[in-house]
Amino acid sequence: MKIVIADISHSKYAEIICETIAESAAVRGTGIARRTPEYITKKMVNGNAVIALDGDTFAGFCYIELWGHGKFVANSGLIVHPDYRGAGLAKKIKHKVFKHSRTKFPDAKVFSITTGLAVMKMNTDLGYKPVPFSELTDDPTFWDGCQTCKNYDVLTRTNRKMCLCTGMLYDPKDKDKSEPKKIKEKVFNRLKHIKETMFLKKDKK
Repeated sequence: MKIVIADISHSKYAEIICETIAESAAVRGTGIARRTPEYITKKMVNGNAVIALDGDTFAGFCYIELWGHGKFVANSGLIVHPDYRGAGLAKKIKHKVFKHSRTKFPDAKVFSITTGLAVMKMNTDLGYKPVPFSELTDDPTFWDGCQTCKNYDVLTRTNRKMCLCTGMLYDPKDKDKSEPKKIKEKVFNRLKHIKETMFLKKDKK
């Protein structure tokens, strides 16, 4: 298994990457910003993606997006093919793309919004901290990408202040980032439960 910075030679995997992301979202019942093979290929050509390969077989992928004129960076589309799940590959890809983001865009803040407990834990290990959405990018193009999510109505009725996703941010200027604090799993679970209780109950009324 090798995890490398993707380039034009990996464009042949763009189709299966898009299919794997879409299938995973369907299984989990979550919304996702849909991307085309052309979009994924562009990320590879620009050197803004990481791909995991088992020989010539696609195993995993993640790409970098720039927002707010380069002030913010997001590591998006993290996916592992079903044949390679459960072996810690997602964490390795996450670490690789995070390191690449920090090297290529050293002054940018790295952020994430997610409902996934596993992603929250990986982010915490890398030094991300939970933050309100007001500390993330205000680039409307980023938030417009949430329109394909089934919870988009929650985001709109709170004026983009909160949703079922948790906002997380790595600030390179944070002097206390050398020793990221471990946030217990039960804290994340409680946070998700509170949000679900707040918003999903309203939908039942």
